[in-house]
Amino acid sequence: QVIKCKAAVLWEANKPFSIEEVEVAPPKEHEVRIKIMATGICRSDDHVITGALVMPFPIILGHEAAGVVESVGQGVTSVKPGDKVIPLFVPQCGECKTCLNTKGNLCIKTDLGTSAGLMPDGTTRFTYKGKAIYHFLGTSTFTEYTVVHESAVAKIDSAAPLEKVCLIGCGFSTGYGAALQTAKVEPGSTCAVFGLGGVGLSAVMGCKAAGASRIIAVDINKDKFAKAKELGATDCINPKDFNKPIHEVLTEMTGGGVDYSFEVIGRTDTMTAALACCQYNYGVSVIVGVPPAAQKITFDPMLLFTGRNWKGSVFGGWKSKDAVPKLVADYMKKKFVLDPLITHTLPWTKINEGFDLLRTGK
Repeated sequence: QVIKCKAAVLWEANKPFSIEEVEVAPPKEHEVRIKIMATGICRSDDHVITGALVMPFPIILGHEAAGVVESVGQGVTSVKPGDKVIPLFVPQCGECKTCLNTKGNLCIKTDLGTSAGLMPDGTTRFTYKGKAIYHFLGTSTFTEYTVVHESAVAKIDSAAPLEKVCLIGCGFSTGYGAALQTAKVEPGSTCAVFGLGGVGLSAVMGCKAAGASRIIAVDINKDKFAKAKELGATDCINPKDFNKPIHEVLTEMTGGGVDYSFEVIGRTDTMTAALACCQYNYGVSVIVGVPPAAQKITFDPMLLFTGRNWKGSVFGGWKSKDAVPKLVADYMKKKFVLDPLITHTLPWTKINEGFDLLRTGK
């Protein structure tokens, strides 16, 4: 059956969302229809609004959520109606070259990089008065019901609080995994985290969980420092307080640079600064923030020639379908906290207010 429900539709760039009644088609073969119970808002959604991440319009954004399976298409075996689930913006098909490689997690079925805005079969499940509406990253969670491919959904503990574990769908896992999975931070090491939003704070938590002895948090908004310290940062610095480039400040503070640095903003200038602040021979710098479209980086290759490692990380390097249920289980065992990452809880019809709070750093 087609479900009619409310969704936050973005008709064009740089405009607010409008709450519309849309039609959500039933799941096709190997697809799952989910009732969304809670969704987080992420800077990557805002990047589509501003045009920094190019996607087709009209579109239903949102990719960090938790919900309950409403119905399944033919051939679906991993979930059934009534299961609590988290949609996965990085799917795990289990068959492609990346899924079969122990080092990789960016499944070939992902829409990141192709920006098609369609289901794997090249069609959409959302319509408004007969007009097709595009999907976002195969998830589209700013709606009461969504349809995802079976490779893009993970069944989780039925006791998990959906309004908290929705963060495991993107922000928390992305930052925490960048430290634990991608960088493989070692006990006693020194780390720098650029950007203290939800993902940056999760990277701080990952560095702490890995046993880093010094975690330097960097942000131009000093209001973020108290929470960073609560979650494990040992030092907090504001680049605006110095007359010299921030990478020089960090290099001096640490006697030659940090072991690991993380850029969790999505700006090319901070990506280069994060690279330059890590130790010249064995430092590792990880790009976590989504790079802006149509921007290039120019840097001195000597930065890499001396031995530094520059890496990228999508969804914290986790193989999504395998890792998400385990991360939820770890949360239930109190191995990490999520409450400090939740600043506001709004009814979803106030989604535009939520984005205002994101943009003002609140």
